[in-house]
Amino acid sequence: MPQTGVVLRPQTPPEEIRAVVEHADRAGIAQLWLWEDCFLEGGLTTATAALAWSERLVVGVGLLPVPLRNPALVAMEVATLARLFPGRFVATLGHGVQPWMAQVGARADSPMTLLREHTTAVRGLLAGEQVDVDGRYVHLDAVRLDWPPPTPPTLLLGARGDKSVALAGELTDGVLLDAVADPDAVRRARALVDSSRPAGREGRGQVVVYAEVDWREHSTDVALDAHVREVVDSFSSAGADTVVLQATGDAPDPSPLIDALARAGA
Repeated sequence: MPQTGVVLRPQTPPEEIRAVVEHADRAGIAQLWLWEDCFLEGGLTTATAALAWSERLVVGVGLLPVPLRNPALVAMEVATLARLFPGRFVATLGHGVQPWMAQVGARADSPMTLLREHTTAVRGLLAGEQVDVDGRYVHLDAVRLDWPPPTPPTLLLGARGDKSVALAGELTDGVLLDAVADPDAVRRARALVDSSRPAGREGRGQVVVYAEVDWREHSTDVALDAHVREVVDSFSSAGADTVVLQATGDAPDPSPLIDALARAGA
């Protein structure tokens, strides 16, 4: 069986986030995932609050757009959360939505080059290494974290295209697929992550899937529960390690999905 969780979409006003976190914690679900989209809540600030408000939830951010942040700052922030909440934080990096990156003056001519350089630097810093790099976009001179986490947290890349998915398998612990419509996309991602994973790296790369569920389409809890089981089983059979249920943008309340997972014992 895969791990399961629920997305707290950023269309939820910040002042309502605590109630959702506490609901998810009480319900006993395993994971709560967040977005960082322009120009809604900040992913790391929201994750910090969610971790502090919960007792046991694993909190993931999918994803942090790398053009907006220096990799040293990303590593500092992620390392701090990993030390404060060991084993409970998952960070996902991505190249971001290019029109938004252009809107804030941060668009890169080669998003893939930036993503590779940024991710490599962050991974090295979280491992406690001194990082020296003079790349096309990333420039670090003898940078080392004073407070690296004893165990680096799970680091993923958010990806959709084949090249980005393969990069996730090569550089990180796996991929977050944040827009999946069918199991075939998961099967393809599973194969790409497996084939691009470097020889000698322990374990297999993770495939995390955001699966959109419109809970309004189900008139009873029984019907919703059956649909949730079908979605989870379908993506799990296709190779997903974690299936994260996501409500729709026009009905972002995740409470019905939290309750459905709780009834399923997930």
